[in-house]
Amino acid sequence: MFPLLSKESNVFIVDDLTKDIEHLIGNFPNGKVFLLSDKESYKHCFSKIEDTAGLSPERTVVIPDGDHNKKLSTIEKVWQMLSNGGADRKSLLITLGGGMPCDLGGFAASTFKRGIQFINIPTTLLAQVDASIGGKTGINFGGLKNEIGVFNQATAVLIDTTFLETLDQPNIISGFAEMIKHAFIFSAERWEQLKVFDIANPNLDELKDLVADSIRIKDHFVQNDPLENHIRKALNFGHTFGHAFESMAMYEDRAILHGYAVAFGMICELYLSHIRLGFPMPKVMEIAEYLEAIYGHFEFGKDKFEELYKLMTHDKKNEANKINFTLLEGIGKIQINCQATKEEVFDALYFYNNFK
Repeated sequence: MFPLLSKESNVFIVDDLTKDIEHLIGNFPNGKVFLLSDKESYKHCFSKIEDTAGLSPERTVVIPDGDHNKKLSTIEKVWQMLSNGGADRKSLLITLGGGMPCDLGGFAASTFKRGIQFINIPTTLLAQVDASIGGKTGINFGGLKNEIGVFNQATAVLIDTTFLETLDQPNIISGFAEMIKHAFIFSAERWEQLKVFDIANPNLDELKDLVADSIRIKDHFVQNDPLENHIRKALNFGHTFGHAFESMAMYEDRAILHGYAVAFGMICELYLSHIRLGFPMPKVMEIAEYLEAIYGHFEFGKDKFEELYKLMTHDKKNEANKINFTLLEGIGKIQINCQATKEEVFDALYFYNNFK
């Protein structure tokens, strides 16, 4: 096992996953290592670590799949498993799965007995390049994404890109949206490199190198602003609209993958970038058509504009009762804490509905 990023990031590329886990959990007392996974991840991925010394079925909890299960009743099951298993403050929780179990497991560990250590083993592309990195943990509450949570860095994040072989096409595409976002907030050169990658027929060896680059970009922003007071807000590009789309879809029982919601949100926020900061309109159209070709179109009527706007007013980045956006003057040219009028937000929604 060797560090992929800076020493502070705690992210490692693994050579032998079982051996590397055993190396890490050797620092914890016998019987004090616990495992959390979701149903699908356990089914498809647990076999890669089932021979790890120190893991036990009695200290394992498997939670239901899906972001709609990222809620208080699910985290209670994790706390109960830890309590029943005799977990104490010297225990360790390992999370195996995508972004949902990593977020929820990190929050469970951070709050149980005022905090125990945890390790993330992300198994999806989205979790490897985004959700498992940076210390954000939490659950949804009141129909709002990640409304309850804390910042707490994992003891380690173990990246094994062979897990990507277990993913279906929608989940590969979902994770790729966060990689696209990283390109937009980092450099035009990175965008040029990504947009020629054939995500519809991905070469996994090439994708592994792109994953490493994307993690480095996220780490650059996290290390410069761990608690998201300033420049780390750049990572929220596409997410103000995206989280609203995601929440509305969940309300309407037509849930969409997170990366798809971010892709739809990036189109809206690029148009808002044009209105507010002069981002070139031809480039907006070029990117919108590129994203639409990959992610399709999220259908909603004009009668939903008010509901979507209301959802945006609950965004955690907001200040002084005003919605805060991360916008772009150009690719790699970020402006955080941007604001827009309600009419401009509606204009962006109208653009999204009609550009195709």
